[in-house]
Amino acid sequence: MELELNKIYCGDALDIMKQMPENFVHALITDPPYNYEIIGKEWDEKESNRRINRVKDSKTLVKNIPYGSGLAGGVRNKRWYEKNRNNIVSYHKWIYTWGKEAYRVMRPGAIAMVFNSSRTSAHVQVALEEAGFYARDMIVWRRNSGIPKGLNMSSQLKRKGRIDYEKWDGWYSALRNEWEGITVVQKPLVNNYTNTLIKYQTGLFHAKGPEINGFQSNIIENIHREMKDDFNTHPTVKPLALIEKLVKLITPTNSNNIVLDPFMGSGTTALAARNNHVNWIGIEINKHYIDIANKRLHTKAKNLYLYNTP
Repeated sequence: MELELNKIYCGDALDIMKQMPENFVHALITDPPYNYEIIGKEWDEKESNRRINRVKDSKTLVKNIPYGSGLAGGVRNKRWYEKNRNNIVSYHKWIYTWGKEAYRVMRPGAIAMVFNSSRTSAHVQVALEEAGFYARDMIVWRRNSGIPKGLNMSSQLKRKGRIDYEKWDGWYSALRNEWEGITVVQKPLVNNYTNTLIKYQTGLFHAKGPEINGFQSNIIENIHREMKDDFNTHPTVKPLALIEKLVKLITPTNSNNIVLDPFMGSGTTALAARNNHVNWIGIEINKHYIDIANKRLHTKAKNLYLYNTP
């Protein structure tokens, strides 16, 4: 296909990337589905809504991601653990499958940043390493956390009439979740950083500058969420300021660089790239989310010049 920049393509990420040329994009920033129950499912609006509604009024531990059997409740019997493990293995294979294609379309030295939860980041890193990348770092985004949703054992035992319930006061089934991991991997360099930068404009982190306090750490915090637009029904919108920080961290703004997001969602990566004079390409399987993303791009226009790739 004739590829257009600064456009969101509707379809499966794997299918769209297969139509892209090799060594084409300079960076990848994406927030893929976290849950394991995605293999063999159509990740469209109907399926997204089913997952969201499933946890809306439940006591599911993690409510800020779509429902998946890997996070569901139920009796922890042998069948539950087997199902959970099979889902993890399938998820790992899925990451590897699209990661292999992402590796092909990225330039040598290009850096990929992939969000995931504390439970799945290890699988993301290993799968992407199997696809050809090598691990560079793990960025921790410290976010505002909600009330812990873990099981309160003391309360459970009290309801069961156990007289020793007070002994278990303060014991829960989970910790408070207040960080997300951003797996950082890189396509191998051409000999060294200098050669790679000269030839491909990739390979480095903008780790020091007037807008950075000291030298950039791999812990990002004090990022505040902006108000979500009324029309934006996507369940997992990342703060625009956070994605803008990542764009500036790995993509020079005085070049013809292109950022790829194969799971664009409601368009935050597109906004962040556009706001920082960087070209972008998005892929999203859900047409409804593409409509939301395009509306965001029009309503939040900053009238900025976009670089054109020759």
